[in-house]
Amino acid sequence: MTQVKDKTDQQLNRALAELMGYTVVDMKWMGLHQLLKDGIEISRLPSEVYAWTWAPDYCSDPAASLEVQAKAIEVDASNFINRLAWIVRDRISGDMEWTNNDIAVLLNASPRERAEAAYITLSISKEDLNGTVGYR
Repeated sequence: MTQVKDKTDQQLNRALAELMGYTVVDMKWMGLHQLLKDGIEISRLPSEVYAWTWAPDYCSDPAASLEVQAKAIEVDASNFINRLAWIVRDRISGDMEWTNNDIAVLLNASPRERAEAAYITLSISKEDLNGTVGYR
């Protein structure tokens, strides 16, 4: 399965940004790096590392985590919900049927927890599109 727990927030944010269509282009002739979202320039910055810091902070920003959650749900809602439930498993009942409390735990997941579930879901979806078999 796709590893997430060993990633720092910065690493996970960059990986998610790439899955969400962000790229950084080295503009050698200008000595700058350009952050793009789906081919549209977001900013020009002096280093690649700095450029990536301008991408959304999916691990800490609630609005950004909801954005990546929406994308993951669009791609594979069932997979996203199962991954999120696995991540918050110590706070849910674990019964075969969802309780209101279990649903509340999912709704109140932290930005980092939503980001982890989205990363796994989007990574698996990308693997499937590339012709490899992802873990389900």
